[in-house]
Amino acid sequence: MELFDRANAIAQYVKSRVSDIPDTAVVLGSGLGAFGDSIQRTAEIDYNDIKGFPAVTVAGHKGKMIFGYAGGKYIIAMQGRFHRYEGYDMQDVTLYVRVLALLGVKNLLLTNAAGAVNTSYKPGDLMIIEDQIALFCDSPLFGKNDERFGPRFPSMSYAYAPEYVELAEECAARCGIKMQKGVYCYCKGPMYETPAEIRAVRALGADAVGMSTVAETTVAVHCGIKVLGISCMTNMAAGILKQPLTHAEVMETGKAVETKFKTLVTEICKNI
Repeated sequence: MELFDRANAIAQYVKSRVSDIPDTAVVLGSGLGAFGDSIQRTAEIDYNDIKGFPAVTVAGHKGKMIFGYAGGKYIIAMQGRFHRYEGYDMQDVTLYVRVLALLGVKNLLLTNAAGAVNTSYKPGDLMIIEDQIALFCDSPLFGKNDERFGPRFPSMSYAYAPEYVELAEECAARCGIKMQKGVYCYCKGPMYETPAEIRAVRALGADAVGMSTVAETTVAVHCGIKVLGISCMTNMAAGILKQPLTHAEVMETGKAVETKFKTLVTEICKNI
């Protein structure tokens, strides 16, 4: 089945389950899924019930598509995402973004857990993504282009909508939340980066590093969806502190910033 037909079949299934589709979606990264539990729900679809959808295999990703209200705004919350390191190709990793586009979603808030490359950051900081480094990411646009999704050569000059970067700053200020702002770099995983790799991506201009978001942003831009990215610094990247990195640390920090994260995302949803 062609990619468009596959995505369209899933979109039609979602429409058969939910009569009203919002124009804004939020994707919840590792340790950040609790925001989905705070939504005033009107409908919920388990990823396992969606024929042709990948399955989530990573702790902290519940695998649910939630419809409901956050800050009075009707949204979709994707409680879990897919990663290249789980064994999926990039078409599977980004399939849900194409489905959202076919559902009519216009705004996408992508969140993730990230390692802090910038040594002035600390665990628990939230960072607005201004730009991304995708050099280590397999392109999700490889292969024949389908104009029904977007152009052959999409511009990535403003991958993260400048007006939404400004909106996130305003929302954070209203909530009394200190924000960082910087560049997110993708690395493939699932192993954490080496200290030498972290020194290399710092030299390239990265402030944070992670294993998601970049391919999804690329597909969203291709489909004409505006993107806002928020990273939670769940740990200092390799080599900054004299200790190994663990997924448990990622989950623990996500839990620690739960209230701050929910407050910010709710305020953003209210105003987007």
